[in-house]
Amino acid sequence: MKYQPVIGLEVHVQLLTDTKIFCGCSTKFGAEPNSQTCPVCLGLPGALPVLNKKVVEFAIKAGLSTNCSITPRSIFARKNYFYPDLPKGYQISQFEDPICQHGWLDIAVDGEQLKRIGITRIHMEEDAGKLVHGELSGPGDGSGVDLNRACTPLLEVVSEPDLRSSDEAVAYLKQLHQIVTWLGICDGNMEEGSFRCDANVSVMPVGSEVLGTRAEIKNVNSFKFVKQAIEYEIGRQIDLIEDGGTVVQETRLFDPNSGKTRSMRSKEEAHDYRYFPDPDLVPLVISEKWIEKSRRELPELPEQRQHRFMKELELPAYDAEVLTSNRSLADYFEAGVAAGGNAKSVGNWIMGEITRALNETGTVIEECPVTPEQLAALLALIDDGTISGKIAKTVFDEMWRSGKTPHTIITEQGLVQVSDSGAIEGLIDEIMAASAGQVAEYRNGKDKMFGFFVGQVMKASKGKANPAVVNELLLSKLKG
Repeated sequence: MKYQPVIGLEVHVQLLTDTKIFCGCSTKFGAEPNSQTCPVCLGLPGALPVLNKKVVEFAIKAGLSTNCSITPRSIFARKNYFYPDLPKGYQISQFEDPICQHGWLDIAVDGEQLKRIGITRIHMEEDAGKLVHGELSGPGDGSGVDLNRACTPLLEVVSEPDLRSSDEAVAYLKQLHQIVTWLGICDGNMEEGSFRCDANVSVMPVGSEVLGTRAEIKNVNSFKFVKQAIEYEIGRQIDLIEDGGTVVQETRLFDPNSGKTRSMRSKEEAHDYRYFPDPDLVPLVISEKWIEKSRRELPELPEQRQHRFMKELELPAYDAEVLTSNRSLADYFEAGVAAGGNAKSVGNWIMGEITRALNETGTVIEECPVTPEQLAALLALIDDGTISGKIAKTVFDEMWRSGKTPHTIITEQGLVQVSDSGAIEGLIDEIMAASAGQVAEYRNGKDKMFGFFVGQVMKASKGKANPAVVNELLLSKLKG
């Protein structure tokens, strides 16, 4: 490989506050255009911003969870640029003294050794509004400006240029997404723009220490598109260089339909924004006492919980990773274990039947109609031989549909497993008598016929025969 990609991500995390960062307007998504605005977020003369304390609390928790140091005294700055959806003509952000600095996350790709990705900074800022095209009175009827989103609180998480492939970028992005949703500070909805990223991509010759000219790909809103956009941009820059061209510093947009990036505008540098401290906002002073209080309030983070599941509950690494993919799923699993379920069995059912049912019905784990306690009760009935694993799946489907307990369903439908050897032996005798040819094949060395007999017994018993008893009796009788 002649060229080495160099990638850094700037991730915008929309915070899950009820009100905006500098005013009391609602942040609810989907309201009528310009219905959630006031003089502050409209940028009217004389309107003064007031900082939302919840935004600061969320920023501190995000910083602590990504191994950042919290800046004791941070300031807000005005980032000056002109765009129709920026009513004040500047964005209130942070520049020289952001609230969080010098953090890191460890990522792994395809089971490889962990790689540490530096986080330069996390800062607070307000979002801009939104341009609405062709929706005023009909298609092609110009553009409008919806300022409902203006002043919505954001954290911008800026990584070091430590990423070297699209896969690493996606792994980092997924881990950051997991953390902010786990903390409950962001809903993580990428389609609605609650979690979106800008990718800075450049290439340099292998072995070189001089970074290439970077292009910034703006507002990519899915993991799939991030991977596609970065891979296209890497290829575009390499082709351009090899054809004798020069990569220019610019901002580009990704088109999901074509899978390509296209030029949007020349890339601004920091001095182009003419940052200066916002005179309407005093410096933010964060005491060590506040930081320690936030640290104590942090939940057990995904990586910590994953390691505990492996150590205390002896789960395989894969199971622990899947079961901690989101906090609600991990809580459901632990509740099932606390209700008496075997950890491995509870995990298998969550990753199997429950995940299947959630996907089929478009349900999230928080709305699962089968409670952890009901799942534990179902697994106990398998363990004590009351029902087989196969019957348990039938019972589970009815639990999901009706909300009834497993005991009630088993009683109503007569699903108790048959373990009486005499009854099962009678079924086996009937099947063997009717299947003389298959008996002969088995006794002549065709061992695969054993599965045929097991299937026939289970069919005859309507799935109620105890598989262990069936296997034991069949082996004895088929030997002749």
